[in-house]
Amino acid sequence: MAGDKDFCKEVNVKPFAYAISLINGKWKMHILFWLWKKEVLRYSELKRALGSVTHKMLSSQLKELETSGIIIRTEYPQVPPKVEYSLSAIGQSMMPILQSLCKWGTENIPDDWEMQ
Repeated sequence: MAGDKDFCKEVNVKPFAYAISLINGKWKMHILFWLWKKEVLRYSELKRALGSVTHKMLSSQLKELETSGIIIRTEYPQVPPKVEYSLSAIGQSMMPILQSLCKWGTENIPDDWEMQ
């Protein structure tokens, strides 16, 4: 339809698309949630908190979040190696969004809902 292109031009979707691109991924919001709640976590602690995430998936999601500037990876030169993750200032600025999602979930969760 010719009108579809005009309709889309009326709305600037770019900021929304950018924001979603940063958090898009099965585990990214979960990672951000745990870093919000615990502030600093080691890789093994994140993996344990997330449960069924694979090593490959967790590593790639962490790398993408770090590349986007949302989390900070701190590596300590010791044996065995120690790596910690925390939210950057940009990541911290996203926490009101997570807080709103948690509030919405609290207000709307069905009594019989079970985590998968």
